Amino acid sequence: MLIEIDFSSDEAIYQQLCNQIILGIATSRLTDGEVLPSVRQMADEIGINMHTVNKAYTVLRQEGFVKVDRRRGAFVSVDDNNKERALRLVEKDLRVLLAEARCRGLRKNEILMLVDRIYDEYDGAMKDKHSI
Repeated sequence: MLIEIDFSSDEAIYQQLCNQIILGIATSRLTDGEVLPSVRQMADEIGINMHTVNKAYTVLRQEGFVKVDRRRGAFVSVDDNNKERALRLVEKDLRVLLAEARCRGLRKNEILMLVDRIYDEYDGAMKDKHSI
């Protein structure tokens, strides 16, 4: 699994790790049931503190992207049963992003085209993964 952390970013490292794992799931680079590296192994691979990885795994578990089992460790397991909760979370984040976009002069059609393009990238990545 390729994780890219930007150590010069203002975004917290644990959040970058969470985002990278979620992107991996969305693009099918990580699949349901796939075991993630142990906290120690992930920390060593990336060159970060084990507590940072542990925090990322905890957040991902709370958000329904991974499960943690004492025997198997952390593994991908997306909880897609609560779509209404997911919709509320996305709406919360999207409100701020859309407000920022509007303040910067972006038009609705530009945002919609961007959303379509990004969503299509995820669909394309999933199709590519399944056709191999």
